[in-house]
Amino acid sequence: MAFYRSLMNEQLYPRGTQRPGQAGWIANKLLGLRQALRVQITAQRKANSLILGSWNIRHFDGGRLRLPESYHYIAEIIDHFDICAIQEVKDLRAMDRLVGLLGPNWRYFVNDSTGGGRGNHERMAFVYNRDKLRFRNLIGELVLPQGALPGGEQIGRTPFFAAFQAGWFRFTLCSAHIVFKEVKNRPQRHQEISQIAQVLASRAQADDEVHILLGDMNIVNRSDAGFRALTENGFTVPDIGPTALSGGKYYDQIAFAGPQDVTHMLAHGVVHWQDHVFRDDEAEDYHDIAATIRSAPNTGKPYGNWARSFKSWRTHEMSDHLPIWIELEVDYSDDYLRRIARPA
Repeated sequence: MAFYRSLMNEQLYPRGTQRPGQAGWIANKLLGLRQALRVQITAQRKANSLILGSWNIRHFDGGRLRLPESYHYIAEIIDHFDICAIQEVKDLRAMDRLVGLLGPNWRYFVNDSTGGGRGNHERMAFVYNRDKLRFRNLIGELVLPQGALPGGEQIGRTPFFAAFQAGWFRFTLCSAHIVFKEVKNRPQRHQEISQIAQVLASRAQADDEVHILLGDMNIVNRSDAGFRALTENGFTVPDIGPTALSGGKYYDQIAFAGPQDVTHMLAHGVVHWQDHVFRDDEAEDYHDIAATIRSAPNTGKPYGNWARSFKSWRTHEMSDHLPIWIELEVDYSDDYLRRIARPA
């Protein structure tokens, strides 16, 4: 369970319920968010299942620094998962702060920064609840064979993988953030996805183990070339729905390859946090706070039209992507015993 004790610190969070940043305001928002997550995830989940999430958290936290209350909302969402892949990690202090709110049973790994250019100085992270699953001591970055992509290039943001086990379910996660802007004679989105999918599908077959590719694929819809690159390489891709905060785009995906008899998906969903925190009807409540922060990136100028700018502003507090999740079965003991019990 996420930690809330810091909300009692009046130097950080003034008493009151009427304005953003006040302890009561944040507590009320958390209560609403918790109820929604309880209905969507917790109350429906099967005993001994695994909730696997993915979230591109915009510039976490390498642009305008987030408000303290935003960390509580982000932590609350992730706390309803058992493990979450995070893309666009820009500052490790943001991860430390997040895990501090999640509690001592949570751990995280990050990969190296991919540098500038197409990599945008980003990292990727896995944050997981040690009470729910364990790390299997395999971690690394996916490097393609020479010539796999045009110009001998590698993936713009190096995919990050790690192996875990939850109950009877052994699996390897690979987090990816596929290039958004396409440039002529450079690797295209569908080419990056295809090459990653080929490697992971081959490993899944060789290891006889489920490999899960997840993250921000920048897939526009389920008919575009990037999506076909997944299915043509043998991946099962549940229809989770649009994940762009602005609506319509299927940017984020969770896909899996490997032995189908141990990949039992029970549920899936998208967390619409904007219905509960930083809501459309709360723009005016945040006006004074935004005026002191100025616009992002820092221009030194106040927002000219706050009503119009609020929806963009809040993406720097939460994200321009919605978190996604799937529930997987991880207890196959009944099936195992039934096989033993069959007549010889």
